[in-house]
Amino acid sequence: MKKLAVLSLTFFFALSAVQGQTQKTGKEQAKETKKEAKKERVALRKLEGTMVSDKSKRAFDADFNGATNVQSKRVDAFDEFSFTTKDGQKMKAFYDYNNVLVGTTQVQTTADIPANGLQEIKEKYKDYVIGSVVYFDDNEANETDMIMWGMQFDDADNYFVELSKGTKKIVVKVSPEGTVSFFKEL
Repeated sequence: MKKLAVLSLTFFFALSAVQGQTQKTGKEQAKETKKEAKKERVALRKLEGTMVSDKSKRAFDADFNGATNVQSKRVDAFDEFSFTTKDGQKMKAFYDYNNVLVGTTQVQTTADIPANGLQEIKEKYKDYVIGSVVYFDDNEANETDMIMWGMQFDDADNYFVELSKGTKKIVVKVSPEGTVSFFKEL
């Protein structure tokens, strides 16, 4: 009987020790998830040459029929098209090495930022001055990540807001739901 009690206690101590080791805090789990995402992130292919691909041009014409003032250039991993839409909005479209639209950007105003996100920026970064606001609209049908301000990120619809405080400049990312996160120091 004594052996059974000792054996049971040993089992419970071992079980609790294993559980304690396997449970992680929320921060540790977030850090681990971030590391895994970085490992999975595929380095973008740099496009060869300096000329925009004819296939990208055809894809752009099909995607943005009626665009005016179109200018194109090759930028590292993307063919970039600057243009004006039928509605008169100035935009940029980015095409990857497969000549598929990755997403578009458009200059916005602070009024376009979700209200709760703007409020959080004003609270968290109260000593900063809000500068330019750019909205990135992801093409959900393309898994290629985007690069903005020289930094690759998971492509998702987001507002990117430049903030400055003296000579220090940073960029924060604001989701359409208003969640604010630090993106990059310039």
